[in-house]
Amino acid sequence: MKKGLIGKKIGMTQIFDEKGNVIPVTVVEAGPCVIAQKKTIENDGYEAVQVGFGDVKAQKVTKPMKGHFAKNNVAPKKVLKEFRLENIADVNVGDILKADVFAVGDKVDVIGTSKGHGTAGSIKRWNFSRLRESHGTGPVARHAGSLGACSTPSRVYKGKKLAGHYGVDRTTVQNLIIAKVDVENNLIAVKGAIPGPKGGIVVIADAKKA
Repeated sequence: MKKGLIGKKIGMTQIFDEKGNVIPVTVVEAGPCVIAQKKTIENDGYEAVQVGFGDVKAQKVTKPMKGHFAKNNVAPKKVLKEFRLENIADVNVGDILKADVFAVGDKVDVIGTSKGHGTAGSIKRWNFSRLRESHGTGPVARHAGSLGACSTPSRVYKGKKLAGHYGVDRTTVQNLIIAKVDVENNLIAVKGAIPGPKGGIVVIADAKKA
C-alpha cells in the first residue's frame, strides 16, 4: 500500500464533468488524520504506521490509550487504523494527512461496515424468489421453501442460506475513482456507492487490483 486515509461518510450527491455528464458520487470527510505511531521491524516485527482520525475528549479515553497518545505527543483520537505502507521513512509521528493525499482520477479501495438490517428473511438477505401467490401456496409466499432431502442426509448442510442477521459486515468496494478533491474542507468525492450508513467510518486506500 502506498497511501491511505480514514474518513467519515457524509452522503451521496451528484456532480457534473466538463462535458455535462452526471456523475453519482459519495462524499467522504477524509481527514485530517494524524500519524499516531510508527511500527518498525526492530520493535514490532513489521513496518506500519498507525493513523488516528476524529477528535475525542481526554476523559473519554482509557488510561492505557491516554499513555499511548501521551508517549507520542498526539492528541487523543476516536479511531485508530494501521496502514502497511511500502515506505514509512517519509512519514513521522505527528504528521498530518489531509485529503490532498489523493488526486482526481486515482483508483481506490473503500473499506467500511455495511448497513445493519437486523434479522431479515431469505428474500431480503439472499435475494430468493417468491413462491406462486395464486393456487394453494397459502400464507408462505416469502418462505425459503425446501431445505433439502429428507432421509439422506437427514440433516441441513452447514452454510445453507436461511433467514438471519443481515448486515454489519466488513465490506470492501474495489477500484473506485476519485471524482473530486476539496482540500480546504478535507472532502473527497468518490464515484459510485461505498459501504455503510451516513456518518460511518471508512478507510480509503490505493487500489490493490487497479
